[in-house]
Amino acid sequence: MTTLALYNLKGGVGKTASTVNFAYMAAANGIKTLVWDLDPQGSSSFYLHAKNDKNESKKILEEDINIKDAIKDSPFENLWIIPADISARNADHIFKQSRKKLKNILQGLKQFDLVILDCPPGISVLHDNVFNAADWILMPNIPTTLSIRSYDTVVQYFKENDLDKNIIKCFFSMVDNRKNLHQETLQTFYNNKFFFKNYIPYLSDIEKMGIHIQPLFEFANSSYAAYCYRELWKEISKTCINN
Repeated sequence: MTTLALYNLKGGVGKTASTVNFAYMAAANGIKTLVWDLDPQGSSSFYLHAKNDKNESKKILEEDINIKDAIKDSPFENLWIIPADISARNADHIFKQSRKKLKNILQGLKQFDLVILDCPPGISVLHDNVFNAADWILMPNIPTTLSIRSYDTVVQYFKENDLDKNIIKCFFSMVDNRKNLHQETLQTFYNNKFFFKNYIPYLSDIEKMGIHIQPLFEFANSSYAAYCYRELWKEISKTCINN
């Protein structure tokens, strides 16, 4: 089983759209894939048409519910989800000072080939658990000053807390090639081993996922946005899954 975590210190960087689209492509390729939505907003759960009973996220994290019993079907073959509800906000309190609880819970999901964690933004006890549990941290970054500053902060946090920074793999998202800053930032960081070469442009088809309540490929399979996601996923798969 491979565990990928879609994470960034910042919100609004395209994390959930990437979670859902990566999971969809993996499942379409015959990989038994589970999305675990850890974000109280529940956006991945929304896209994959799944919801919890009241306070179920809290019960899962407290291990009052067996993790296998929390798994829900998605509308797509080979793709399942553990949805989130607002009680997921209690994760830090539940984990307290434990940095390995999430890793232990994930041991109950070995029937899957791939688990993708959709993480809320921030750095907290929950994120320490994610950093210790995931095989790879996939970090989408908008090519702007503040987004790159967040990336630098996370890398420094890994160094200071004796975490393996080599599991961090970044890609650019919401790229607007009309902006000189975006183009200049891409070129600056393409020599950085943490960054994948392919990126996700800022395109309306991706935003329309919320209207269609579906992965991009279900309603815009031939679009340029879908092409970009496929090319990026090939690169991620080669490094993180098929390596």
